[in-house]
Amino acid sequence: MYSKTAAPLAISHRGLRHGAPENSIPAFLAAIDAGAAAIELDVHSSVDGVIHVHHDPSPGGIDAEGKPFKPIAELDSKELSGFRLADDVSIPTLDEVIEAVAGKAGIFIEIKGASMEETVTRCLKRHSERIDQLAVHSFDHRVIRRMAGLMPSLRTGILQVSYLVDSCAALRMSGATDLWQHVDFIDAALVSGVHACRGRVIAWTANSPEQWETLYQLGVDGACTDKVDEYVAWIAGKA
Repeated sequence: MYSKTAAPLAISHRGLRHGAPENSIPAFLAAIDAGAAAIELDVHSSVDGVIHVHHDPSPGGIDAEGKPFKPIAELDSKELSGFRLADDVSIPTLDEVIEAVAGKAGIFIEIKGASMEETVTRCLKRHSERIDQLAVHSFDHRVIRRMAGLMPSLRTGILQVSYLVDSCAALRMSGATDLWQHVDFIDAALVSGVHACRGRVIAWTANSPEQWETLYQLGVDGACTDKVDEYVAWIAGKA
């Protein structure tokens, strides 16, 4: 079994959620305080072209008329600014998250919405001095191919929940360097193959010590976890 001495990068999945809503700035800062080297988040674009950090297509809940909120893609940024994840926690924009987090941890951005590559690019270019701390990934590999063309210097990744016969081919065709592989579909052959084509393997979502040990032994490059505080403590125990 392939092994290395460095533990997989500690990536907090949507932030640390013990006392704050997921995908919120308080959750991200809590993850960093717990030792996360990077955070992972999800983005959608509002109708006026502002990138918002949220997992689901809709902000959830009901509006003042008692109706479910429209999808984020149909709301403008002013409407979204009034929505609360908790009493004093709003849905952040990607600009706000980068300002709060960059310099403290890396930021892995999952593009959820459709046809928003140029909008994401404009946002990221506003933070060009932080580009080495930013990366994007998506289940839609076409999105990543377009992002790789728009921002050649940006690190990109593709998400998989299956075991492809040739993951390196998928990386090449999408222009990506990171393979975000579901933790149940990672083995020594996949890791060594991706490393041979100069890619990185990032596991999602790894939440148990048994999974962490396997990923450590396999030489996986990153572990995206809901329990980053526990994972960081586990890493310290390995040291």
